[in-house]
Amino acid sequence: MPVETNNKLRAPRPRQFGGGLLVLFTVLLLLNFIIPSFGSRPPQIAYSDFVTQVQAGKVGQALIGADRIEFTLKPDPAAEPSQPQRPQIYSTTPLAIDLDLPKILRENGVEFGAPPPSNNGWIGTVLSWVIPPLIFFGIWGWLLNRQGGGGPASLTVGKSKARIYSEGSTGVKFTDVAGVDEAKAELQEIVDFLRNADKYTRLGAKIPKGVLLVGPPGTGKTLLGKAIAGEASVPFFSISGSEFIELFVGVGASRVRDLFDQAKQKAPCIVFIDELDALGKSRAQGGMFGGNDEREQTLNQLLTEMDGFEANTGVILVAATNRPEVLDPALRRPGRFDRQVVVDRPDKIGREAILNVHARNVKLAEDVDLGAIAVRTPGFVGADLANLVNEAALLAARNERQSVLMKDFAEAIERVVAGLEKKSRVLNEMEKKVVAYHEVGHAIVGALMPGAGKVEKISIVPRGVGALGYTLQLPEEDRFLMAEDEIRGRIATLLGGRSAEELIFGKVSTGASDDIQKATDLAERSVTLYGMSDYLGPIAFEKQQMQFLDGYQSPRRAVSPKVTEEIDKEVKDIVDRSHHVALAILDQNRNLLEETAQELLNREVLEGESLRERLNKATAPAEMDTWLLSGKLPEGTALMQATLG
Repeated sequence: MPVETNNKLRAPRPRQFGGGLLVLFTVLLLLNFIIPSFGSRPPQIAYSDFVTQVQAGKVGQALIGADRIEFTLKPDPAAEPSQPQRPQIYSTTPLAIDLDLPKILRENGVEFGAPPPSNNGWIGTVLSWVIPPLIFFGIWGWLLNRQGGGGPASLTVGKSKARIYSEGSTGVKFTDVAGVDEAKAELQEIVDFLRNADKYTRLGAKIPKGVLLVGPPGTGKTLLGKAIAGEASVPFFSISGSEFIELFVGVGASRVRDLFDQAKQKAPCIVFIDELDALGKSRAQGGMFGGNDEREQTLNQLLTEMDGFEANTGVILVAATNRPEVLDPALRRPGRFDRQVVVDRPDKIGREAILNVHARNVKLAEDVDLGAIAVRTPGFVGADLANLVNEAALLAARNERQSVLMKDFAEAIERVVAGLEKKSRVLNEMEKKVVAYHEVGHAIVGALMPGAGKVEKISIVPRGVGALGYTLQLPEEDRFLMAEDEIRGRIATLLGGRSAEELIFGKVSTGASDDIQKATDLAERSVTLYGMSDYLGPIAFEKQQMQFLDGYQSPRRAVSPKVTEEIDKEVKDIVDRSHHVALAILDQNRNLLEETAQELLNREVLEGESLRERLNKATAPAEMDTWLLSGKLPEGTALMQATLG
């Protein structure tokens, strides 16, 4: 089927006339009140003066209204007859309680009566007929504009809000997506099938009906959807999962039907649903008698459209989510979303490729090594790396440079990892001393632990929300597994700052709260999830699920109170032993700790070769290797005596 050549196939919006009618109505209403006021009004006097003049026989006529009395004075008899006298008209406000006024007027021969009905002329007559219809049509037009559709809201509320794109309209190609080669290969096959269907159908192959992209936020799932739109020579429908759900039950299902009706008319085509979890949450989460009826009806309609009685030939559904664990099982079965493509965090090679994509339009200096930057950014996703390149460019522009230097990237990494430098946060001398020993304690312990990477930098310059200092420790390579000794070493490194405070000052501060939280969480996972406890054995006490959002807690299995007590005891033992080892390391290297801390207080930042030379002087206590391998600290050893003494 031929594809329209315009970039974005959208129905034209209706002319917005509701606002103009409201403005016209306001102008006419003001004229209705302003024009009658152009005539002169008679002067106002007090009501008591009016009664006095009536009793003096000076008033000839009076028109008495509900809230106004206009009266005319008799001609002055002392005036010359040759000079005509203009009638003198005055007004006053009547008193409702004065019931004797008609009697006074009769006794003094005053002609009185009610004023004639008000007549605003032809303008008032026209406005009385025009204003009510204007109000009606103005409000109606305003509602149409608010709806944004081509008809009344009741007729368009069930219509799909999908945006339709033709070939290349998004401006993104597969060459603009890097670091996710496996996902690109899967999606390139989808695009190739739409372009060359005979290549597959002659062998009896069928293209998958649905492809589900899952992964952490920022890894490029939506970008891949845009790349499909840019590569495919077929119409591309894009919509968010939240756009189906409305207050009224049945609206979402109607929009799903309308979306697939449009897609069938444009087939072959691709439908992309972003944030599928907003629409496809498991129906079992609401319990047996509860749930969201609107969302469930919408999900049921989507399931039917994807694999119901009617064939959906030529419509391929691509969806993205970072919460696959909450999706309904019926969505993920073969025949609906046949393929589940994980768009995970990139490795070193992928990060370097992503940096090359984002640095195309950035003027880089000769000293910039994107490979070295990729090594220093483990765990960064595509969005993080794009932000990193932009931050480095902003720093270079702020310093009036002609190109972006390597030190701009180094500063940008620190901004992303630790936050902005807080120059206004001034620490007193005691606080700076505590922070210095704390950070050097982390560095010395971390330098002796396996799998921890190199300590690149120590700083006591406050950054971010609560970081009064930081130790930058970067891995030498991408790691996907952690051994027992590496977990114990990481816990000991986290407790190195608190141990240094205990050793030097004999007391601890609140600065180690985040370190203690991380150490406890890691120790708990080693027991409940990784099965690294000798006493409890290889038993998983947490239900691990595929999840990509930080801060997610795996649900704990139903265990007895006795087992819960043993888990807590094992966690405490792991943390206590790591604490003892950190104390022993710092006690054995106390001179190095104090020298390095004093140097850090003088310079505020230690990095590079000078820092590595200092840390290479650190020595490990005897039998530390035994603790790393077994987790045991036998009584009477030099390691235990050093920590407990």
